[in-house]
Amino acid sequence: MTTAIRRLPGRMPGWAKVLTAVVVVLAVLFAGIRLSVLPGLKDLFGTETHDRSGPALLESIQDISRYDAATGNFQVVVDLEKDTRFLPDAIRGTRTLYVGAGTVDAYVDLGELGKDDVRVDEDRTSATLRLPHARLGTPALDPERSYAVSKERGLLDRLGDLFSDNPNSEQAVQKLAVRHIGAAAKESELTTRAESNTTGMLEGLLRSLGFTKVNVSYGD
Repeated sequence: MTTAIRRLPGRMPGWAKVLTAVVVVLAVLFAGIRLSVLPGLKDLFGTETHDRSGPALLESIQDISRYDAATGNFQVVVDLEKDTRFLPDAIRGTRTLYVGAGTVDAYVDLGELGKDDVRVDEDRTSATLRLPHARLGTPALDPERSYAVSKERGLLDRLGDLFSDNPNSEQAVQKLAVRHIGAAAKESELTTRAESNTTGMLEGLLRSLGFTKVNVSYGD
């Protein structure tokens, strides 16, 4: 009688073990850096930044007839929290504390003036101007003065950042900061200041041209 000899499973080659170990170590280090578990490793693998952007292209030119008469500087602290039903914040949820700083311009559009809006007497000593009311421009967030104070993320959100093209995006809090700054500008006296400054500018300009009486009013 003969007994069948079972073939012993082959052993993993030495080079394969080394390669596997290296891959595992790199994966752990990468996960530790992305999850902020091992923040000191970022300095160990120091990064370099290279700007390979192409030249900026001029797409169009627009003539501007408005007079920017005042600028308001605003700052807002945004506290944005996103929760998930039936899951604790430690598992799924984010909270970002963000300081947004930006400006809003107030202007008077002189391009809307018609023939009847500017009247000059025959002696050219008196001028009457009727201008449109001052308006607010689009709020502009200043990246140099805006920053995130703190970011809290659940475990699932941290893991999701590993596969995200734009991890830790601050787009949501930035939009919210712009919205709050715009609302604050509407409640301020920025347009009133702009009209006052425009009146002063026109009075000084026309008096330098020989007009002794200048009347400036605003209306839609």
